[in-house]
Amino acid sequence: MSCQLTDDHIDHDGTSPSKISVQELLKQDDVLKICAPMVRYSKLAFRTLVRRYGCDVAFTPMIVSDSFIKSTKARDIEFSTNSGDRPLIVQFAANNAKDLADAAEIIAPYADGVDLNCGCPQRWAMAEGYGAHLLKYPELVKDMVTQTRSRVQDENFSVSIKIRLRFNLRDTVDFCQQAERAGVSWITVHGRTSEQRTEPVNYDDIKVVKDSVSIPVVANGDIRSLEDVQRVKEHTGVNGVMAARGILQNPAMYAGYEHTPVKCIQDWVDIALETGTPFQCFHHHLIQMMDHVTCKADKRIFNTLTSVPAILDYLSDNYGIKYNPRRHSGKLNHQTINWDDCS
Repeated sequence: MSCQLTDDHIDHDGTSPSKISVQELLKQDDVLKICAPMVRYSKLAFRTLVRRYGCDVAFTPMIVSDSFIKSTKARDIEFSTNSGDRPLIVQFAANNAKDLADAAEIIAPYADGVDLNCGCPQRWAMAEGYGAHLLKYPELVKDMVTQTRSRVQDENFSVSIKIRLRFNLRDTVDFCQQAERAGVSWITVHGRTSEQRTEPVNYDDIKVVKDSVSIPVVANGDIRSLEDVQRVKEHTGVNGVMAARGILQNPAMYAGYEHTPVKCIQDWVDIALETGTPFQCFHHHLIQMMDHVTCKADKRIFNTLTSVPAILDYLSDNYGIKYNPRRHSGKLNHQTINWDDCS
């Protein structure tokens, strides 16, 4: 069962929708299906698409809190939403409590929670004190969660963290238990360490984390199908699963499709072009979606296309897909945000 945004969640006077408690959704019997924070990819258009195919909760890409706080331009570039974009979690990279709390306070009217990235293994992030660097500093993360929770006191607004495993499982458990005591709403665990990339996901360690805390836990890593969702749920007992590469290649995976259906590709074309998605992002998503449904010769042709008209001609000739701006007319407008009101 997927969570759908109903009229109960929308204020008809045009103000921001009321909060949807993701932590309460995670306590339901059905495992919650989540779209991961993916740099460049999990923007509004893609979130809109996956919500139509069984995704219950979607994350924004990771946003650096420092620039988000200081620059209205950065906010406009990094964040956009609309009334149908719920439940929504905004993920931040932060290296101190004030930045995370400030960013959370700014974004709170437009989202259902914030997530602190404690798992990004990229060198630039680690060098700046972001991501997996924070795994070595549980007291700092505890302070960041505590200050953010005190700044945004709406009980339905979640403050979560996303981590990778520590090399020592005891350290992972201790980290999560300290975060729980600080008031974190739920924890996503990527079942690899920060040094690992393609190694098998360690679901056994995720299960230990789940059994060691009383708050909801979400499993992340190599979720590529509904069968994977059920398998991981049964193995670990987690409350939710989070997909990244799997849902990028098949945005309809949570709806039970083995590969991206033509209807989903059609929806992406309509949504992406109507919301003004930049060409490179538009094209890259299509390359990912069509990876399993096109032969190598066709891939070579499609991957080298350099304009929207060329892509539309290709899709029309080969799949009968045509852009129809009226198909979703009036449903995809961005929410205009006056950031001055948030300061």
